[in-house]
Amino acid sequence: MDDVPFEITLQVRDTCLCLAAQRAARALARRFDEALRPLELTNGQFSLLMSLNRPKPAAMGPVAELLAMDRTTLTAALKPLERRGLVEVTVDPKDRRGRLLTLTTEGQRRLAEAVPIWKHHHREIEKHLTAPDALRRDLAILSSIERR
Repeated sequence: MDDVPFEITLQVRDTCLCLAAQRAARALARRFDEALRPLELTNGQFSLLMSLNRPKPAAMGPVAELLAMDRTTLTAALKPLERRGLVEVTVDPKDRRGRLLTLTTEGQRRLAEAVPIWKHHHREIEKHLTAPDALRRDLAILSSIERR
């Protein structure tokens, strides 16, 4: 078995985009989890509720795609929100195999409480970035690589 030189370990630590993105994502997740804790929401639940904030019920597929989840993961993520009365999952009348996702009145209320918290922390984080719009564009590019 060949050993990997320690210099390679340092190179990966200092240059790996995947590692850097994972570290940043974890730091952001921790910050927003802590900020949203008083509302009994995680950052993932906030994103899921926000993805359902639309005029008409959402089908599972587009929501899963937006959140970069497979349907099984989305179904699991919906369960606690459904049990808490924040989300309603119903059968799609046009396709009985499909499900439609809707924010309940309580879900809309909780989301409305969360938005000012999100805005505040988002503004604070952006103060530390040199080019937040460029970062968003680059992250969108990275997100689209998988689909190519």
